Amino acid sequence: MKRYIFYFLLFTKIFSQFKTPVEISSEVIGNVRAGEIVEISITAEMDEEWYIYALRDQGQGPTASKVTLSSDFIDEIGKVIESEPLSKYDENFATNTRIHQGGANFIAPFRLKQDILPGSYIVKTSILYQVCNASVCYPPKEEFMDVAFIIEEGPIRPDRSEMVTIDKAIYDSSGNINLEAAIGSGLFSFIILSVSMGFLALLTPCVFPMIPITISFFTHKGEKNEGSPLRNAFIYTFGIIATFSIIGLLLALTLGASGANQLASNPWVNLFLASLFVYFSLSLFGMYDIQLPQWLTNLSLKQEGRGGTLGTIFMAVTFTLTSFTCTVQFVGLLLVAASNGQWFWPMLGMVIFSTAFASPFFFLALFPQYLSKMPKSGSWLNSVKVVLGFMEMAAAFKFISNSDLVWNWGFFTQNVVLASWAILMLLCGLYLLGKIQLPHDSELKFISVPRLMLSMIFLTFGLYLTSGMFGNRISGLIYSYLPPKVDSELSSSSSTMNDSELSWLKNLDDAFVESRATGKAIFVDFTGYTCTNCRWMEANIFVQKDVKERFSEMVLVQLYTDGGPNHRENQQYEIERFGTAALPFYVILSPDDQVLGTFPGMSRNVDDFLDFLDNGLAG
Repeated sequence: MKRYIFYFLLFTKIFSQFKTPVEISSEVIGNVRAGEIVEISITAEMDEEWYIYALRDQGQGPTASKVTLSSDFIDEIGKVIESEPLSKYDENFATNTRIHQGGANFIAPFRLKQDILPGSYIVKTSILYQVCNASVCYPPKEEFMDVAFIIEEGPIRPDRSEMVTIDKAIYDSSGNINLEAAIGSGLFSFIILSVSMGFLALLTPCVFPMIPITISFFTHKGEKNEGSPLRNAFIYTFGIIATFSIIGLLLALTLGASGANQLASNPWVNLFLASLFVYFSLSLFGMYDIQLPQWLTNLSLKQEGRGGTLGTIFMAVTFTLTSFTCTVQFVGLLLVAASNGQWFWPMLGMVIFSTAFASPFFFLALFPQYLSKMPKSGSWLNSVKVVLGFMEMAAAFKFISNSDLVWNWGFFTQNVVLASWAILMLLCGLYLLGKIQLPHDSELKFISVPRLMLSMIFLTFGLYLTSGMFGNRISGLIYSYLPPKVDSELSSSSSTMNDSELSWLKNLDDAFVESRATGKAIFVDFTGYTCTNCRWMEANIFVQKDVKERFSEMVLVQLYTDGGPNHRENQQYEIERFGTAALPFYVILSPDDQVLGTFPGMSRNVDDFLDFLDNGLAG
C-alpha cells in the first residue's frame, strides 16, 4: 500500500512540473505611498476550452483557487476579489462548481506599514489553482511570483486609506447592499447605487398595477383639457419623488426601520387602495366622472378643471403606497439608517432612488394626454378606457386579498381571486367582441382585426386562469399577485407550499431543535403575506429541481413579518440581527446559530440563488 502511495505522490510531483495551459501574470495597480492600500492584480489567461475554479471552497472534488501574500512590510491583508465566476455542473468531479472559463482576474489588497521608507520593494505572491477542460484535469498547481513596486514619498491619500473596495464592498459576497460602504465610497458611488436600485425596482411586480391606473387617469385629464400635459406629467413625477421621500422618513421617525413594511401590509391601507382601483374602474366603465370633493378642489390655487393639481398629487401618493412593498431592499436600509439618527444620506438616497423609479412614469403620464387630443379619438379611446377599467378592477382584488390575509378572513383565497380575474378577463373579451355595451360606447358596426385579436387574447387568458383553479400550474408572474395557497396559515405551525413539496416550520426555536438533532443547516425565509416579490420567488425559484434538492438538506422555516402571532418578534429579529427590513430576505444559519450566508430580495437568476445555497451548505 505504501508503495502505491509513493508512486502516486511521485507521479503527482512529476506531473505538476508539466507546463499547464495557464499563463499567470501579476502587477501592482497604480503608485503607492507608505500606509496606503496596495492592490496586486493577478491575471490567469488560457484558451476558452480551459477553466480554473473560483475562490470559494468547492467541497469534495476540485481544488478552489487561492491567493496568498507574504512580506514583513504588510500591516493588513484584505479579502481577495475575483472576476465574476460561472456556475456549472462539473462532469469531471460530478458536483456543482463555480469556474472561470478562458481566464480570470484576482485583486489581492494589503495595507503598507506607515513607517516604511520610500524605495523599491517586492511582495511574495502565490496563486493555487486547478485547471480543467471537458475531458481532463491537471493536478493542482501553485505558482510563486515576486511582485515589484515602488513606494513614493508623500502623505497618505484619503482615497487610498480605506479598504473600501476590498472588505467593505458596496455589495458583499451574497449580493447584500452594504450601505455604510456605499456611503464611505463617496457621493458619486452612493448616487450610482441609488439610481441603479431605483431602475431595478421597476422590474418588480408591484409596479405593474400602476401602469393602467396612470394611463387611465391622464387619459381622462387629456379629455377634459385639464392643464398642460407637460405640466401634469412634471407634477405627477415630482409628487412621487416628494411623497416617497417624505412618507419614507416619516415612517422611519414614527414606526422605525420596519415602517415601509408596516405601511405596505396595513389592511386599512390595502382596503383604501382596493377602493381606489374600484372607483377608477367604475369611472372608466362610464358610471361617473372622476372628481375630487369640492373642499379639496378649492384648495388648489390654480384650478385647471376637476381634479386639478391636487388630483395629480393624490395619484402620486397612491403610486407611492402601491409600490412601497417592492422597494424595501434599498428603502428599508435607508429607513434603518434614518431610525438610527442619520438623516442626510437616507434623505439623499430616497430622493435619488425615487427620481429614477418615477422617471418612466413621467412619459407614461405625458403621452395619454396628447393621444386623447388626437382627431377621431372618441370611439377607440372609449374602448381603451373600458379595457383599462377591467384591469384596474382585477388589481383591486389583489389589495383586498392582502387585507384578507392579514385579518385572516379566509374568504379571498387563491381560487376566489383566480375566479374573479378569470371572469373579468372573459367579460373584457366579450366586450371587445361587442357582446357587452356600456353607456358611453358608440354602436359597433363591425369588428376590426386588431379588436378581434385583442378579444381572443383576453378570452384565452380568462380560460387559462380558470384552468389554474383546477390544478394547472400557472405562470410564476401571475402567481406572485395571488395570495399564498396554504391552509390556516396564521395559526398553523407548518405548511406545504404550492406544488413544491417543501415542509416549512413557522417558528425559529422549532427549527433549531430539528437542526441540532439532524445536524442540518437552517434556511430562514423572511416573508410576508402581502409580499408580491415573496410569491414570485416561491413560484419561480423555490420550485426549481436544483433548489429543492438543496432545500432537502436543510431545515426550512418561514418567518412572517407582516401578520401572524409572532410577526413583530420576527420583524425585530430581522432588523436587529441583519440590519434590514427587506422582504423577502433569506438567511442560512448553522445549528449553533452562526450566519452561513444571506441573500437579499427577489432574484430572477436561479444560479445566483444556487450559489448562495451551496455556500451555506459548504459552511
